[in-house]
Amino acid sequence: MNLSDGEYTVRINGINQWIKIDGSKNETRPLILLHGGPGGNHYTFERTVGPLLSKKRTIVYYEQRGCGRSEKPPSSNDYTIDYLIDDFREIKQWLGTDQVDLLGYSFGGELALEFAYALNEEINRIVLSSPSLMDSVVQKTVQISGILSVTDNHQIINHIKGLTLEESYDQLWNLVDTKAIDQLLFEDQNIAQKNRRLWEESQLSNTGDMMDSLHSTPKNPPLVDRLDNIYHQTLILTGVFDRNTGINVSKIIHRNLNNSHWVLFNESAHFPDLEEPNKFVGSILNFLK
Repeated sequence: MNLSDGEYTVRINGINQWIKIDGSKNETRPLILLHGGPGGNHYTFERTVGPLLSKKRTIVYYEQRGCGRSEKPPSSNDYTIDYLIDDFREIKQWLGTDQVDLLGYSFGGELALEFAYALNEEINRIVLSSPSLMDSVVQKTVQISGILSVTDNHQIINHIKGLTLEESYDQLWNLVDTKAIDQLLFEDQNIAQKNRRLWEESQLSNTGDMMDSLHSTPKNPPLVDRLDNIYHQTLILTGVFDRNTGINVSKIIHRNLNNSHWVLFNESAHFPDLEEPNKFVGSILNFLK
């Protein structure tokens, strides 16, 4: 393994994918970062908590196919979990290392568990920050109640009267504005504004293609039914005010995994990395020692 700091464009399964390595001087097992969304990017993490982690660890950012600075696949359907697993396998081979650690945030946490399930012996330890279970009834219920808690209840409830859970979920996401999304994702609205400035500065957008593809081609059986086959040491980090994936989703993951430790962040919502960065970094570094 001969990693050097820098940004790379790597041809993976016919697609140019963006990878960045930082902290190679530490000569540690690579910690691969998996962003959320689905369809997000690492721009904010790269400019906030990422440099704190790279003081002690070799970290590897990569933006999934069609996300951030990585090229789009030929078809909007080419975003399945199996495609993402194949990409990850190739990226790991490009890195030239037998085992890696994973840090996945939001949907990236769910993806980290899929990688661990599929590539058992190639993964060492896993960190999940505010992990999702995207297609679960529990997560959709958490998000519906979260949106209602930060918006004008009476006006919005009129739009979802008589609708099914799925219809209500889709309708609410169509109705929310940027202020409601910031309140959903952050407890401290000053941090929310800093995050939004970085989102705007990045000029990177989420096409929605990955979300649509994952919803239309779900992995069967669902991840929640396969968690008890994952034995890696796992650290789960959750903000007590998380209204997006929530404590209940983390609790399900913690309960079903075989070897997990769970840390709560008392001043955070969905992004403890931004709202409590020192505790976030300290928890991860201690776990990975």
